Amino acid sequence: MALESEFAYYREHQAELVAKYPGEFVVIKDAAVLGAYPSYEIAYTETAKDHELGTFLIQQAVPGDAAYTQSFHSRVA
Repeated sequence: MALESEFAYYREHQAELVAKYPGEFVVIKDAAVLGAYPSYEIAYTETAKDHELGTFLIQQAVPGDAAYTQSFHSRVA
């Protein structure tokens, strides 16, 4: 799965990242933080200047799993 190791790094270091970059959008590549930005758009634009798309993860540094989980509801009976 693409970016699986980057996401695993985020999950393993989430508490540290939240403490250091609260609410910011952290860019992770190859088990390292490339930068932290105030918005997703800035993180994407700045990182894409030097790194190929699809090779880095952008994740908001917030506590819990709300930033990376989704719930879907269906009316299927």
